[in-house]
Amino acid sequence: MGDAPKIILGEIMHTAFIAGCAGHELSSDEFSFFRDRRPAGFILFERNCATPDQLKTLIGRVREALHGDSIFVAIDQEGGRVQRLVPPHWRQYPAAMDLAKIADIDPVEGERALHLVNRAIAKDLIDLGINMNCTPVLDLPVEGAHDIIGNRALGHDVETISKRARIVADAHLECGVLPVIKHVPGHGRSLNDSHKALPIVNASREELEQSDFETFKRLNDMPVAMTAHIVYSDIDDTAPASTSPVVIKEIIREHIGFDGLLMSDDLSMQALEGSMTTRTRGVLLAGCDLALHCNGDLKEMVDVAESSPELTGEGLVRFKNALARLDVAPHLPLVHEAEKLEQLLAGIG
Repeated sequence: MGDAPKIILGEIMHTAFIAGCAGHELSSDEFSFFRDRRPAGFILFERNCATPDQLKTLIGRVREALHGDSIFVAIDQEGGRVQRLVPPHWRQYPAAMDLAKIADIDPVEGERALHLVNRAIAKDLIDLGINMNCTPVLDLPVEGAHDIIGNRALGHDVETISKRARIVADAHLECGVLPVIKHVPGHGRSLNDSHKALPIVNASREELEQSDFETFKRLNDMPVAMTAHIVYSDIDDTAPASTSPVVIKEIIREHIGFDGLLMSDDLSMQALEGSMTTRTRGVLLAGCDLALHCNGDLKEMVDVAESSPELTGEGLVRFKNALARLDVAPHLPLVHEAEKLEQLLAGIG
């Protein structure tokens, strides 16, 4: 891992994956890995986040290893049970469904609350040097489904979820943070947790196109999306969406019309089979632009890197287009909103 980074026309050539690290700081081996393997991004989990100063230092070291700012620094900071920045150093934010309940009673006030909370989340992130948040969840929950989505959902119908998801996404973009719509083309019908087993959805393609897929279609202009590790048996009964060329081409790219940067969900989830090499090649050959690896296991990360090509062609264009959205973000300040935010969070709590 001692090769110097490849530079073309003054740019670092990134490799088509995103990875994390094991703890609060980069080990010397991890620093060398990021320097030599040049992932397109870095993802944070609670195990990495102790204090604001520590986290800024960690992110700075990753950027130093990758020779610049043209990378994604990502996190899952939805609020509720999916929140990597936690008290006492960061606010505890409500789950999406808790905010949705306000909107169910008073749509105008609920939408204001949703916008305010997500602007606050995005402001927390950008102040730390994090420029990508894996939210909003566009999954359409159905009765009897596994609660892996549960209160992370923004509603119970296409119209409501789509409208609220755009509020969440716009709030992030206003603060200079890229939203990642997930889990395309839909995780709401899953009967089990894809972290632990492979879900199979047997609904017809026609039914899915009119429901689950529609929320993503309505937000197909978003810059980044994350796939679902789910088999849709009426479309491709041989592979989950993340490794299915049929689902990615016919559903995500053509029916939904999403032309942004597409990353897989976490390769280390048990819904996928085979070695890390097999999983990485599977998602990239199927049409994902980036493979996502989250658990910080350096040995696995090396396997992912060795199985990932340099970002070129359409993937590189999408990568640059997503970064360009940050360049034009207005970075609107949270003027006169702090008191209202605290009142809102206290009321929900």
